[in-house]
Amino acid sequence: MNERYHDVASHSQSRSEVAPAYKVLRNTYMLLALTLGVSALTAGLAMSMGVAHLNIFVFFIGAYGLMFLVHKLKNSSAGLLAIFAFTGFMGFTLGPVLSSYLTLGNGAQLIMTALAMTAITFVGLSAVVLVTKKDFSFLANFLMAGAIVLVVAMVVAMLFNISGLALAVSAGFVLFASAMILYETSQIIHGGEQNYILATLGLYLAIYNLFVSLLSILGVVSGDD
Repeated sequence: MNERYHDVASHSQSRSEVAPAYKVLRNTYMLLALTLGVSALTAGLAMSMGVAHLNIFVFFIGAYGLMFLVHKLKNSSAGLLAIFAFTGFMGFTLGPVLSSYLTLGNGAQLIMTALAMTAITFVGLSAVVLVTKKDFSFLANFLMAGAIVLVVAMVVAMLFNISGLALAVSAGFVLFASAMILYETSQIIHGGEQNYILATLGLYLAIYNLFVSLLSILGVVSGDD
């Protein structure tokens, strides 16, 4: 009788721990969909306005400044405004990139292919975590080191116009973004990330980097980049 009571109590405790995690997951996916929609709108706006590519340093200041703001306001309703400002900014900076691809003969096809590959990768990797319940927290150190290396390599490739390094950086970002999706989703379902604004930020960055990197690789492979 005591063993049965213990099993029921353990089961109830397990359910009480899982419920908040899936609430965070649900809220994260809802906010992620909205932020991706905002990015699409601002990207379309930038394209219609014929906005030129931003200076790399202006981009970094804007992106990292807004990310800092999101972290600062993560526990308030203002955090929602901050993340929409960030994703809107990122979409706006993506507009000129998409415009340059659309000038190519197969540019629209490249963009749609990159979008499809990004969506399939995100859904597939998320499903792996949600189905297996595997803990990918061990990727934390890899992601921290990888982010530093990739940002430095990206800046060097842009400043010195090294095409081979740029392609390697794109491939690196594909791996980095894939690992980020595994890590962030795992953090949510295992209770490591309980703030859905920060969870959305992490997954958004993974999707953004995955799409841009795949688009760059496809452009090089097709011979049009």
